[in-house]
Amino acid sequence: MSDKVTEFVVPFGTLPHIPDDVTLPQFILDSWHPTRPVNKHGNPVLIEESTGRGVHLSEVRARTFGLANEMKARWNIGEGQVLCIFSSNHVDYPIAVWATHRLGGIVTTANPNYTADELLYQLDLTKASVVFTFSGSIAVAEDACRQAGISADRIAILDSPEGYTGPYPTLETLIQEGLSKHPQFVERRLEPGEGKTKLALLNFSSGTTGRPKAVAIPHYAVLANVIQMAYYGQANENYGTATRYRPGQVVLAVLPFYHIYGLIVVMHFYIFAGFSLVVMPRFTLEGMLNNVQRYRINHLLLVPPMIVLLAKNPIVKKYDLTSVTMCMSGAAPLSAEVTRQFCERLPNSAIGQGYGMTELATTITFPRIDMHIATMGSGGQLLQGNVCRVLKPDGTYATYNEPGELLIKGPTVALCYLNNEQATKETFLYFDGKPDRWVRTGDEVMFNERAEIFVLDRLKEIMKVRGFQVAPAELEGHLLEHPDVGDACVVGVPDEYSGELPLAFIVPSHDAQERIKQDPAETDKIKLALMKHVTDHKVHYKKLAGGVYFVDSIPKNPSGKLLRRFLRDKARELKAQQATVEKARL
Repeated sequence: MSDKVTEFVVPFGTLPHIPDDVTLPQFILDSWHPTRPVNKHGNPVLIEESTGRGVHLSEVRARTFGLANEMKARWNIGEGQVLCIFSSNHVDYPIAVWATHRLGGIVTTANPNYTADELLYQLDLTKASVVFTFSGSIAVAEDACRQAGISADRIAILDSPEGYTGPYPTLETLIQEGLSKHPQFVERRLEPGEGKTKLALLNFSSGTTGRPKAVAIPHYAVLANVIQMAYYGQANENYGTATRYRPGQVVLAVLPFYHIYGLIVVMHFYIFAGFSLVVMPRFTLEGMLNNVQRYRINHLLLVPPMIVLLAKNPIVKKYDLTSVTMCMSGAAPLSAEVTRQFCERLPNSAIGQGYGMTELATTITFPRIDMHIATMGSGGQLLQGNVCRVLKPDGTYATYNEPGELLIKGPTVALCYLNNEQATKETFLYFDGKPDRWVRTGDEVMFNERAEIFVLDRLKEIMKVRGFQVAPAELEGHLLEHPDVGDACVVGVPDEYSGELPLAFIVPSHDAQERIKQDPAETDKIKLALMKHVTDHKVHYKKLAGGVYFVDSIPKNPSGKLLRRFLRDKARELKAQQATVEKARL
């Protein structure tokens, strides 16, 4: 390797052995690892928010077996078959994931707020054969399954709503039927090394072009990330004097399990570390505050919009939040000002940020274990086993405190984008003629001498809205289907609560321009129609909350590529002008 290449690694510790011959449920439920603390507290693994019902480890194992047994008997689920979980959080969500894995199947998790079109796209791409949905999403699931060719007898309801008499079995029914049968399957042990290639998850990540892509994540990558977090966090008492990650504590599972942050960090790592997960189906501020007070929550894993509410909403002062000792923010940068305001509201709580992405399954940095308030602006310190380079625009590699694009390799790198060879080649790279796969993140970062990352900007075009990825190209393609749109460019504009909001620059079609000439009132009608066009077909965080602006042309380079940066600057100017006008009215 050239001496000119600076590689960033955490300056202490060596990552322990990562088993490559076990599946996720075998690792979490059945086996031992030196980074795992001995839990002497007897606390439940899962707690149902509404009732307080606790589910202990022995019951988790039994319910996982029962569900797997019935899935085999009823649907003959086996090696490589895909199950889609289209649901809000529920105490049986982990059961559904691990039961699928017991059978050798693959799980793809879908946002329960998706429209039928969005769910259909995911079902078609992953070739899912069974769908578990939530009682509140049945109609959408039925519509998407019908179009995908999934028969109605392969739909089940994850929750058990009171008085439910519908045609679909609930998971509770499936579990009890499975427990009443003799074993219908023999769970196999993976061959040595097989865990590195055997798919566990197909999670979706937005790219710079087109619709979201399915990230192929093997079992090994997830359990490697769990080990990384446990080792760095000193979860095992033998590792030192840190007390942040200790068995018997309680974490609020409010982040959605369909998102990689909630799925791997909350569901897998925190169960591995011996915490009880209070499972919250949907986020509301009052609901979260009630749960913190009722269940004496110790750890909060949140995204910046949630922390903004904790820091600024006056209702927070009405609740006892003294039990909270740690808050981790992820999915988008958290400002120093909001961090300071949070610390005033919850002085007992440490706070820090982590950085990760779906293609890295999941976290590559974690909040400093030795700091109560992490370094302001830092996205956390590298976890052991990760190696980073920072590529400058001139093609050379940056050293400490120099900005550039983040490239990373480590044990958690995903395999590829499913059925998307071009995107895979653009993101998963090979250097120096070696077999290591590097991920090109598209984020502009820099590192200090303590291996703390500072995320400066996104070089890729993805927006982050409330922590969720939104691809401009997806919205542009949808807008161009509307007859009133001649050309379109979508950019993100800064927003204190959401991080960014999608804003569309539109060149009206010839027909639309003629109507506007005849009647200027058509301008507002067309803008509202375009916003509705997106709202009706896309999940709520993709709506054009930043607005619609008409322009004469969309700036492009000679090859036709959108010059998005110019319009981002224009959008900021428009928002600044709007803020000035609104301030003058007050």
